[in-house]
Amino acid sequence: QLQVEDDDKIGLYSYKVQSTITSRLANTMIQAKMVNNAKRSQHIVFDVQVPKGAFIDNFTMDVNGITFTSKIREKSEARKMYSQAKAKGKAAGIVRSNALDMENFKTEVNVPPGTRIQFELHYHEMIRRKLSSYEHIISVKPGRLAKHMEVDVRIIEPQGLRYVHVPNSLGDHFDGITTISKGEKKAHISFKPTMAQQRKCPTCSSTAVDGNFVVQYDVNRETTGGELEIFNGYFIHFFAPENLDPLPKNILFVIDVSGSMWGLKMKQTIEAMKAILSELRAADQFSLIDFNHNVRCWRDNLVSATPAQVEDAKKYIQTIHPNGGTNINEALLRATFILNEAQNLGMLDPNSVSMIVLVSDGDPTVGELKLTTIQKNMKQSIKDEFSLFCLGIGFDVDYDFLQRIATDNRGMAQRIFGNQETSAQMKNFYNQVSTPLLKKIQFNYPQESVSDVTQSSFHNYFGGSEIVVAGKVDTENLQHLESIVTATAANAELVMETLRDVEELDGFMKKDKYADPEFTKKLWAYLTVNQMLAERNTAPTAALKRNITKTILQMSLDHHIVTPFTAMLIENAEKDEIMLADQPKDPRRGCCPGQCLRLTPNAPNNNKGIPAWANVTAVPVSFMPEQRSPPVSSLSINRVDNDPHFIIYLPKSQRNICFNINSEPGKILNLVSDPGTG
Repeated sequence: QLQVEDDDKIGLYSYKVQSTITSRLANTMIQAKMVNNAKRSQHIVFDVQVPKGAFIDNFTMDVNGITFTSKIREKSEARKMYSQAKAKGKAAGIVRSNALDMENFKTEVNVPPGTRIQFELHYHEMIRRKLSSYEHIISVKPGRLAKHMEVDVRIIEPQGLRYVHVPNSLGDHFDGITTISKGEKKAHISFKPTMAQQRKCPTCSSTAVDGNFVVQYDVNRETTGGELEIFNGYFIHFFAPENLDPLPKNILFVIDVSGSMWGLKMKQTIEAMKAILSELRAADQFSLIDFNHNVRCWRDNLVSATPAQVEDAKKYIQTIHPNGGTNINEALLRATFILNEAQNLGMLDPNSVSMIVLVSDGDPTVGELKLTTIQKNMKQSIKDEFSLFCLGIGFDVDYDFLQRIATDNRGMAQRIFGNQETSAQMKNFYNQVSTPLLKKIQFNYPQESVSDVTQSSFHNYFGGSEIVVAGKVDTENLQHLESIVTATAANAELVMETLRDVEELDGFMKKDKYADPEFTKKLWAYLTVNQMLAERNTAPTAALKRNITKTILQMSLDHHIVTPFTAMLIENAEKDEIMLADQPKDPRRGCCPGQCLRLTPNAPNNNKGIPAWANVTAVPVSFMPEQRSPPVSSLSINRVDNDPHFIIYLPKSQRNICFNINSEPGKILNLVSDPGTG
């Protein structure tokens, strides 16, 4: 999104998005060209959204022919260089912040009159398969009408395209404007609205282009053992078998019913749970646990998902009324006890898959409060016997913690946004893990021919997803690469073999001018870095964590990508004007998720909008000016479970009064008034 002080005097003469997907690797470029037609200097803000998990690899800026280029540096080194430039008044900040499932990348530049400026951002990501579809999401928010507007997406998939679909995600206003050209292995999608078509209405000066451009597709699958793609010294193994009977599952739903879940969150959770319970299969076993400061079980043991039991569980869910604190540790320990006891008593099908699904919106406030202890308790209790999946609702939950305990216990975490879409998001997540097709999947390759292989052992494979393994391969001394995949299915132990000529892709790739010749290398690096980041989160010792950090840092520098241990420096040819793009932090406590602070070259340095990395000392940043008022010794205000309630202690009556607030984030409420203090 491009923001300026005087909209009428700034011309956006080009806004272009180009994205090329080569075997699930999406390289995306966002480019904006503007001119300041005003008679005075103006601030222009370049603000785009990048999918979370994508690696930013390049950013350039051209101001009247003066080009700023980027380089990746170790974070502390980059900050030092930035600080030196800032001390000379020659620095500006690029701020990255989190917003829903996207991440903002934002900079502000002071542009003299008559100046042309061009911004260009590059990033890449691996498109993951969910619910039998690859979904490529591109944020398109130019913020104003563009003389030339274009979104251009190309797909190159050697496996062959089964279908390509572009939903009308930008709204009915643009119905019929997108064109799709699909071949056997390639597709081209183009969206080029004219300036008239961009207008919200025929006489409007504002643009209707404001949202996500979405491309969905899937590929053909001929072999059960997956598809091996070998190119430029790397191999990628895509594995997504179909037409298998589902494995029975043993599932425990652990639901937070503390006071902070009151209102819309609880209503949406109940709605989602009723739909999820209806989708349980007859062979499944389940139970429900709800918790606040206490822990309650709908059933003390697993029961079969018969229509009568499912109906009874729905009635139980309907009676829940949120209140009290949050005892996550005891709730999860109770769930693991039920599953472990069922296994010890021989009540679980040997081929079944066991899992816990935790739904919570806050940190623990009752019982065990130390997150590392809870994580340790879960690891010891689960013992790699089943999976833990975590759904974190809103921004008050410690999502990093949920990710750690999930990945530590064979599961995954997902943030659910506490709004009208909460129920749909929860059902969507459940659908991703509701159909286990295989367990104990092991990928095997000839050790003398491959090296640096990414994770090759997986606990479960869920229908509609895809497992991806990558590694380096010695193509000089090898004609064919063979893989053997072993796995447990519903009725058999499977052994699946795949054999590929190491030069099979060479001709196809070299003939296509749009295909990325480094797609195998980038996919391998993407998987390796993300795998190491997950390993670092659960590393048992500080020494191991340091070693993993060093490896991630070196790979980040080698592959020119921004990770948590690197930063991007953007500088002019003389190297005397510098911009810094640092890693965003999750807005745990902010009232406004995705709020993007900015640091501009000409802004007064008052500490109110400076990102954490710009603060030299450890003084907490305050977003409100300090106000001196008479001390109020008789009133104590505490935050409990973060939002949406708080407690006031009345010392004379020695009582706590709890206030629940049903309001919107960012609203300022005058809750308590005292005539004596104002």
